[in-house]
Amino acid sequence: MNVWSFTGNIGKDCRTGGSGTGAYCGFSVAVKSGYGDKAQTNWVDCTIWGKQAESKLPEYLLKGQQVAISGEFGTREHDGKTYITCRVNSVDLVGGKSEGGNAPARNASAASPAPQPAPTHDFDSFDDDIPF
Repeated sequence: MNVWSFTGNIGKDCRTGGSGTGAYCGFSVAVKSGYGDKAQTNWVDCTIWGKQAESKLPEYLLKGQQVAISGEFGTREHDGKTYITCRVNSVDLVGGKSEGGNAPARNASAASPAPQPAPTHDFDSFDDDIPF
C-alpha cells in the first residue's frame, strides 16, 4: 500500500484540463522540513483526477492556500531531473492563504457554528462523599 500524507502551501493557482482518462486538476505544494540552517523546502507535483477535479474544489486551490494532502507517492523524470509527484486521494483546506487573495467568499454561517455560552458549574452541589 502506497499512502503518503503531508501539508504545505500551494505554489501557484491550480490548472485544470482533460485528457483521455478524464478531467484533472494539477498544482504544486511546497512542503517544509527541518529548521534553522537545516530547513529546506521540497516541491510536490499533485494531481487530482475524476469527479473531484470536476467539482468546485479547484476554485479554492489558489496560490498560498495551506492544504493537507493524502495520496499515492511517486516520482517522474524530466530533462535529467527527478520530480516528486502525488496522485491525490483527498485534499483538505487547513488554513487561510498566507497572503490576501481573491478566493471565493464562503458563507460564514455555514463555515462556523454560532458561539455557545460557556458552561457553568455549581461546585457546591457536589457530594462530600467523594473519596479523593
